This record gives sequence, C-alpha cells and structure tokens, in this order.
Amino acid sequence: MLCSRSARSFVALIALLALSAAAHAADVLHIGSKRFTESYILGEILLQTVAPHARAEHRQGLGNTAIVFEALKSGAIDVYPEYLGTIDQEILKHGTPASLEQINRELAPLGLGAAVPLGFSNGYALAMRGSDANAPRTLSELADRPQLRFGLSHEFLGRADGWPGLARRYGLPQQPQGLDHGIAYEALAHGQIDVIDIYSTDAKIRQYGLRVLNDDRHYFPSYEAVLLYRLDAAQRFPQAWQALQGLAGRIKEQDMIAMNAQAELEGKPFAAIAAQFLGNGASDRRAAGLRARLFGDDLWRLTRQHVALVVLAVVAAALIGIPLGVLAARVRPLQQGVMAVVGVLQTIPSLALLAMLIPLLGRIGLWPALIALFLYALLPVVRNTTTGLEQIPSGLREAALALGLTSRDRLLYIDLPLALPVILAGLKTAAVMSVGTATIAAFIGAGGYGERIATGLALNDNDMLLAGAIPAAVLALVTQVAFEFAERLLARRYHRSPA
Repeated sequence: MLCSRSARSFVALIALLALSAAAHAADVLHIGSKRFTESYILGEILLQTVAPHARAEHRQGLGNTAIVFEALKSGAIDVYPEYLGTIDQEILKHGTPASLEQINRELAPLGLGAAVPLGFSNGYALAMRGSDANAPRTLSELADRPQLRFGLSHEFLGRADGWPGLARRYGLPQQPQGLDHGIAYEALAHGQIDVIDIYSTDAKIRQYGLRVLNDDRHYFPSYEAVLLYRLDAAQRFPQAWQALQGLAGRIKEQDMIAMNAQAELEGKPFAAIAAQFLGNGASDRRAAGLRARLFGDDLWRLTRQHVALVVLAVVAAALIGIPLGVLAARVRPLQQGVMAVVGVLQTIPSLALLAMLIPLLGRIGLWPALIALFLYALLPVVRNTTTGLEQIPSGLREAALALGLTSRDRLLYIDLPLALPVILAGLKTAAVMSVGTATIAAFIGAGGYGERIATGLALNDNDMLLAGAIPAAVLALVTQVAFEFAERLLARRYHRSPA
C-alpha cells in the first residue's frame, strides 16, 4: 500500500512538472547557445535584445551542434546563433557550399530557417606556436610532419567539415587526441601538443602569439554568423523577432574578438559584455572572485534544480529497483539476467547516454537527464535489495511458514523490514552517486551546478569550475550524512523494539 501511494505521488509530481513546463513553453522565447565563449556571449546579446519585447530565457552551454540543433527541432529552444558553414556542411551534409536560399528551402520542411547575418564570420583554422621559426605556415606542410602532436576539440574530430575531411584533403597522417577547446591553448603553450583547432575570432590567438596556418587548398567553407530559428517563433513573438532582425550586420569581426577577449582575458561576465555592446549597462563590470561566484545570485536556482534531479531520480530508482531486487532474490533463474542488465546500464558513459536519449525523447532538459540519472541509480538499489533479502536467516523464513504467513505477508512484515538497513545503504550510494552525475545535466539544459562547471570549462576558469564543484561536493556530503542519520534512527528503533 505504501509503495502504491509513493508511486502515485511520484507520477503526480512528474505530471505536474510536465504541465508546468508546457504552460511556460508557450509564452517564453527560449534562446540557446553552444558550449564555447562566443556562443555564450551571442546568446546573451539575443536575450537582452528581446527582453523589452517578450519573456525570454537563455539556455546556455547546451553542448555541441548536434545537441543544440536537436533542441531546436524539438522546440526546447526557439533560436540560437549558428554559422552558415556549420549549417551547410554539418547539419545539411552538403558536399559543396550552398546558398542561403537553398539552405532555407531545405530547412523549411523541418519548420526552421536561417536569417539575420550578424556581420562577422568565425571560421575554423589550425594553429601552432608562433615562436617556432621552423613551424609550417600552410596546412599542406603538415603532411610532411607526422611527428606533430594534434590536440583537437571533440566536436571538430567528428564534424563533417572537421578533421576527417581535412585529413583526406591534405593527406595528413597524424592521429589527433581529443581535447576540450577551453584548455587547448594552455596545453599548446606548455608544449604538450603542437597543433590545435581554433575559431578565427578567438581572442587567445593574439595573447598566445599563435601562427594560424593558411588553408591553401581552401577546405573550410564560409562561417558567417546567422540566427538559426523556428519559423513559428517568429510568428509567436513578432516584436521580439523584429528586434532580433535589428542585429543584422551590427557585430563586426573586431567587435566579436574584443568581446571574446573581455570574457576570456579580462574575466567579465557574459551578461555584462552583452550589455556593454548593446549600450545597456556599465562597461567596467568584472568577474568576482571565488567567494562571490560561489554565493552568486544563481546559487539558489542551481541548488533547486540539482536537488530536484537527484530526488526524482532516486525516488524513481527506489520504486523500480526495490521490486526488481525482490524479484531477483525470489526467482533465482532471473537474478543473473536482472543484475546483468542494470550492471550494463551503469557502464554506459553519461554523455553517450544523454546523446542517445535526446533523439529518442525528442527533447533536452529535465527528461533525458532524469532518465539517465534514474538508470545509473538502479544498480546499487537492485543489488542491495537482493543482497539484503538473501542475508535473512533461513530459520526465520521457516518460522514464518510454520506460523502460516502467506508469501506476501512474509515479504512485507519480515523480509523487507529485516533487509531495510541494507536497502537504505543502497539508496544512500545511489543518492551520493546521483549528486555527482547530475552535474552533466547542464550540458543538455537541465540546470544544476553543472552550469557553472560547463562555463568554467568553456573559459578555462578555475574559480567558476570550483564554484560549481564545491556546492556539488557539499551536497553529496550532506546527502551522505542525512542517510547515515536515517540509518542510526532505524537501528535505534530496532534495538528498542520488544523481542
């Protein structure tokens, strides 16, 4: 009965969340951005541009092109800054460059469009340390330097207009390693790698004195910055869309380089940079230190999101995992299969699981993150439930049978109460694991402390990383202490119970 009530409560809570999300989706313009500095800044510029005309939300740092484009198709976001070369080569898979008109004809059946050229181009390139006088100056020369160590961003390694095609065009023999774009410059400067992929508007090119290699065979297409948007968003928010169209041609390449420099070299917040560019705020706002970032205005919001993800995932794991554990303990032929399935789920890399769930569910945010956390939490719950039930002395089972208790009564009044300490230990393990794993939810727009971690990675900002990691560690510690307190209360209850 208690389990049934809990299940109904959980279903009601999930339904409430879904209804709430649906109610807000219709009247909020959702702006997306990828997980690199320039996209964060452009997302803030879009947000502040439409703010006087519509309720808007910036779902920042959602991940790579595939994730953000899937979010746009599903309606999780309405618009985000993109580049024509990326739309042409990566999204539409064109072998040769297409015009904007052709791109829009192919996007229209998806309910999407590309418009509002922002005024600058940000293309891919490869760069090396400029201090080496003997370093190559063109991409063609790399073919004769197989000893060079390449550290390329994971997205560039997998893109249609990235490394695979580049290596074929220039006959490059190197085997690159994947490296987050935010730390590639540091690795290059310290001599750990020799070649990295860059964006042409990166502010760090000048800071590190890099040599940008000439694309002498003209491999890379044009990457003019535009807005990729849902056609219905322009109809739902006509005034906001008109305001966005006013950004056409306003952002020059030097403007974008300067704004990237303010974020990466001067430590200014993205919102302040956008406000300065649009003339909406002071220009001298700088990022605060670790203490101010740790207790920033977003702390309560991120805490709510993180705790909600963990609680919902662990409750779902308990409602499904405990019955599965009971089944595995009672039906021995099924035990190996059940444990194998939940064990395999635990081994799937978190980002890979999220990437699979997004197209399956047709959305980003809460649902794929919640399902992923639930699947990871299953193993300790199922395993401990099975172990706890198997550790019950056989004499107690025989006594229960002698008293005429039914199988159901024995489970509810003898087996589960005796196994409860072990089950609770499994729930504690699942909860603590979920606190850490939930940080990946930010990469698909589900919020939580991972938002700060993702931003810190994008900027190679240790203070921002710590501002996300420290609250997550504290929450994990609080969760563990809370479960240990519950275990002690349970132990005292059993010790006080009459024999």
